[in-house]
This record gives sequence, C-alpha cells and structure tokens, in this order.
Amino acid sequence: MNRPSKKSVLPALLVALSSTALAQAPRQDTGALRQTVEQFLLVQSAGLPGEINITVGQIDSRTSLPACAAPEAFLPNGSRAWGKTTVGVRCTAPSPWTIYVSATVQVLGEYVVTAAPLAQGKVVTQGDVLKMKGDLTTLPGSIITDPAQAMGRTAAISLPAGAPLRSDALRAQPAIQQGQTVRVVSAGPGFSVSAEARALNNAAEGQVAQARTASGQVVSGVAKAGGVVEVAY
Repeated sequence: MNRPSKKSVLPALLVALSSTALAQAPRQDTGALRQTVEQFLLVQSAGLPGEINITVGQIDSRTSLPACAAPEAFLPNGSRAWGKTTVGVRCTAPSPWTIYVSATVQVLGEYVVTAAPLAQGKVVTQGDVLKMKGDLTTLPGSIITDPAQAMGRTAAISLPAGAPLRSDALRAQPAIQQGQTVRVVSAGPGFSVSAEARALNNAAEGQVAQARTASGQVVSGVAKAGGVVEVAY
C-alpha cells in the first residue's frame, strides 16, 4: 500500500487547522450591532421637534463577522436620521468589515392643517387652522408646525379642509401695495427726512419698493410695515 508523502500531508493538515481556527474565532453579536445603530440614531435625532421613535431592522441571521471591539455607526451619503433610512456600521480592527442596516426614525409632533376649505387669496386667521399630531417624517419638508407662521399670510392656492399647511402654499402679505400712498423716509448720518409718495410696485416687508414723489422723482428703498419705504444713505 502506498503511504501519502509528508509533502502531501502537510498542506492538508494546515488547511484543516486553519478552518478549525476560523470556526472557533469569536464572531460579532448582531444584536449588539442593532443596539449600536439605535444609540447612534438617538444621538443624531436629538433636538428634532417631536417625540422620537426608532425601529432598527433585523440583520440577516446568516451574517457572520469577526468580533469587533468598537464598531462605529455612520450615515452613508444621502441618508439622514429621518423616516426610512440606512445606517452603516464598520470595524477597523482586528478585521475590517462594513455592513448596512435599515432603520426607521419616526418624529411624532404637531403640525398645522386647514380647519375649513381655504380659498386662494384669503388671508389666514386663527380660525382657519387647526393643530394635528402625526409622524412629521411622512409629511412635506415645508410643513408648518406653528400656527403663528401662517397668521397674516395669503393662501397662494386653494386648499381643502384638513390639508396640511405648507409654507410654500402661502405668501406674505405685501407691506406695500402698488398705487398706495406711502411715506418715504430718508435717513443718514445726522439727518432724517420723510415725504409722501405713490408706490409703484407690491413689496413684502424687507423687499425693495419703488415710489414716485410729488415732484416726480422715483426712489427705491426697503419696504417696512405700515406703508413705509426706507431709503438709507
């Protein structure tokens, strides 16, 4: 009978020993990785306007990673701690690896809805809005969360009752209206002069307004509440 040579036995023995060592090496606890993701999202979502609920997705039970002493969570490009998201977890030593875990960040807070149908051009008053509570992550990013943000503004479009109120669906009331008699105030170092004029355009507070004085001169300034055009020198 032919006996295997020492040269052929040695490689087989090394492969067997290597496989055994790999099987016995400590493996990463996936439950601990999910806790890492949850704690990371709690920190990232701190300061958001509402009650935070975080749900971390399951990690495939077949995932087998070398144990890591300090796994590090991070947000991949394009992800954020808001709604359905993805969090990366990486290890740098002793064996580098990276996995990605799905998660959901709910932000339960109050937002503003229309109390009744709101016609285009209507100035919003306290009776036109109601507060609702829900998951802000499922609503448009421009959603209004404080009724004060809507008061005195004009509906840019018609909205049905119960519609979430968005800032881009409202426009500011003009501080200056075309044709209105305004007071032009000119101020500079050591002087201040005011005169009546006729507004040539609509302008919200802080926007540029033009006005024609009684002498026919056209001046430009910053629109202020109360029909004032402020010209600085």
